[in-house]
Amino acid sequence: MIALGGVIGAGLFVGTGTGIALAGPAVLISFGLAGMLALLVLRMLAEMAAEHPSGGAFSVHAEKAIGPWAGFTVGWTYWAAVGVVLAVEATGAAKIASGWLPAVPQWAWVLLFMSTLTAVNLVGVRNFGEFEFWFAGLKVAAIVLFLALGTAAIAGLLPGVDSPGTQNLSDFLPHGWGGVIAGFMAVVFAFGGLEVVTIAAADAEDPRHAVKKAVRTSMTRLLVFYLGSMAVVVTLLPWNNSEVGASPYVAVLNRIGIPAAGQIMNVVIFVALLSAINATLYGAARMLSSLAERGEAPKALLTKKNGVPRNAVLASTAFGFFSVLLNYLWPDTVFLLLLNAVGSALLVVWAFIAISQIRLRRTMANPAVPMWGYPYLSWLALAVIGGIIVLMLSDEQARGQILSTGVLVAVVAAVALGRSALRLRHHDRT
Repeated sequence: MIALGGVIGAGLFVGTGTGIALAGPAVLISFGLAGMLALLVLRMLAEMAAEHPSGGAFSVHAEKAIGPWAGFTVGWTYWAAVGVVLAVEATGAAKIASGWLPAVPQWAWVLLFMSTLTAVNLVGVRNFGEFEFWFAGLKVAAIVLFLALGTAAIAGLLPGVDSPGTQNLSDFLPHGWGGVIAGFMAVVFAFGGLEVVTIAAADAEDPRHAVKKAVRTSMTRLLVFYLGSMAVVVTLLPWNNSEVGASPYVAVLNRIGIPAAGQIMNVVIFVALLSAINATLYGAARMLSSLAERGEAPKALLTKKNGVPRNAVLASTAFGFFSVLLNYLWPDTVFLLLLNAVGSALLVVWAFIAISQIRLRRTMANPAVPMWGYPYLSWLALAVIGGIIVLMLSDEQARGQILSTGVLVAVVAAVALGRSALRLRHHDRT
């Protein structure tokens, strides 16, 4: 459920409209390609996590495979990025809540959500699991119901709703294969969050079994949910419908006559965002605690109670609480500003995962969750990630996002290499 809940976020319910606008019905190909890349990354991550379970996950793997500087770089880059993501998610949830109770200012909602979910993460890991189970369950139930209603409408089984047949699919490639690639670049980020499952596995009673089970079931279900829901959208409605671009799920519910469709989806998106805050905070705290255990962060962050790295949790909420001030000062613009700052950090994490798996596999005699088609599919995944980065650099709108991430990674890597140089000098002197 953590694997499913970590990936099923607001990006699926709202952000997919951009992919449809770029690719048309061929967004199904875009999603298929993005899903296959995510599946390869998760499989590589699972192979390493089953052999070396750790709350530091891919940071620990990068350290083992490449060197301490790599573990430091990917760990701190991930922590910094998801710290900003916390603020993005809290702001998104606050915008929805402000629509329901406009008398309460947006910044107050951010403060409430951050305080509540910080408390949940401080009490104990079991509380995190309970909250995330129910959050994820609600999201999964919403998608299953959507798929059932959409399939019934397509089959002509809903009274008062005429089946469109396949007429909306006739212009399958309205923007050609260039549109498919553009759609792929837009939707690949919707699969961000899958890495949390291997971080959480370290807290399981049997990490190796937990990783194997989660990987074998979660990605198949995710592909069904993503591709299935997109198939419903582009079959029931013309791809260039303005409502589809704004919110595909609301457009479909309106099409089949569900009353108050907009508010229903607002509730689902609201739950998705609270779930994302919960999972993001959990992952950030475990990563920071792992860095402290390896001497790559202050030792004070190791303080634990009931298995919870309390100081790491509190440190990870810092930017989320700072965003209360940002929401007070700039409530209308803060969301997009924060979102653009961290969007492409996912690609850096995925690239480190691929490189680490390629190198670590040589040290594994009989991996419990072997990567398929090693080393060819591992190299293919890494090449695709590199291709996305190149394409983003050539796109005027995406260039700023990838460059801001590049600056963050360069600064963190410089600090890591500087620390390594100082350690070597100290070692030589002693």
